[in-house]
Amino acid sequence: MTLKRRSFLQKSALGALAAGSAGLAACSGDERHAAAAPTALYDPAKALHKWKMVTTWPPHFPSLGEGVDLFAKWVFELSGGRIHIHVYGANELVPPLEVFEAVTLGAVELGHSAPYYWSGKAPACQFFGSIPFGMNSQQMLTWVLRGGGMELWREVYAPFGVVPFLGGCTGMQFGGWFRREINQMADLDGLIMRMPGLGGKILKKAGVSVVSTPGSEIYTSLERGVIDATEWIGPYHDYILGLHRVAKYYYFPGWHEPGTPLEVLVNQKALASLTPDLQAVIETATARLHNWIFAENEVKNAEYLEKLINEEKVILKQFPKAVLQQLNVFALEVYQELIDKDPLSKKVYTAYEIFRQKMIKWHNTTEKVFYDDVQNSQGVAI
Repeated sequence: MTLKRRSFLQKSALGALAAGSAGLAACSGDERHAAAAPTALYDPAKALHKWKMVTTWPPHFPSLGEGVDLFAKWVFELSGGRIHIHVYGANELVPPLEVFEAVTLGAVELGHSAPYYWSGKAPACQFFGSIPFGMNSQQMLTWVLRGGGMELWREVYAPFGVVPFLGGCTGMQFGGWFRREINQMADLDGLIMRMPGLGGKILKKAGVSVVSTPGSEIYTSLERGVIDATEWIGPYHDYILGLHRVAKYYYFPGWHEPGTPLEVLVNQKALASLTPDLQAVIETATARLHNWIFAENEVKNAEYLEKLINEEKVILKQFPKAVLQQLNVFALEVYQELIDKDPLSKKVYTAYEIFRQKMIKWHNTTEKVFYDDVQNSQGVAI
């Protein structure tokens, strides 16, 4: 980033009004409406700490942006009105992919995003987002909180003066929307597809031309044939974006993002300026945010998958096993190339893989058997 851009970020943040959290006009539910304004028990103008939070998502974006609005409300209440957070959506204060830089510079105190967006600054950060063919949401949560993942995550971000916290999870994503069927590896060759992160690097090995189309441009790019396929998030967000109107085939599983954690980024100096009890407030509120976003996505994805199938008549397709197997081979090549270049990535990936193998052994004797052979999808007639 240029010095001019750095100066802009710092001046913009200093000049921004520390107003109350923005309303959730498009939301429903009592809790979301309650997040439209700080609780009447406290006066935002009298807050001891007036913080700014920037996000990668549009203002009040379904589940992700809504969750951040609630996070600001929870922090205000839990801190007894001592911390007031003004949430800014993407481009309201900084561009969506400059969230990390804004927090690093101290232009803002907080950010909300996904780790793989900062791979250009720290390649190892990708392993805290989601690894194609890797751990699912439950396993990632376990690794980060109790398997040593958080310590490594903070080691990766420490040189940038940023402290990461878990800040939500998208759950298992879908494989994406395609204008033509994928029956074999040859069908991927020459395809133009929107795919971020490590998944994009893997597809390149399959002959796919990978692009990083912003979320706001995905629909028109697919409609006009600029791209042949795209992944976004899952049934809920895909439905809202209207992707079912411009692509015929909806593929699963989301091999590229089996369980993507999101993050709350906190400027290290800002966090250190808080008393221990207020630091605990931040930690507690981020934990609540993580659970809320994950649960919200799971509920809405299940609901909107039914809408896509029953109301929109979307053709649901499973990737052929041979395609997934070959993509997995390419994935291992991508990881090897990454860890050969970057010692910190090697350290993180080694720890990740040791933990993943442990979880595979555990879940093969518990959950996998339950899903495959025990769980009854029929239930009892009511």
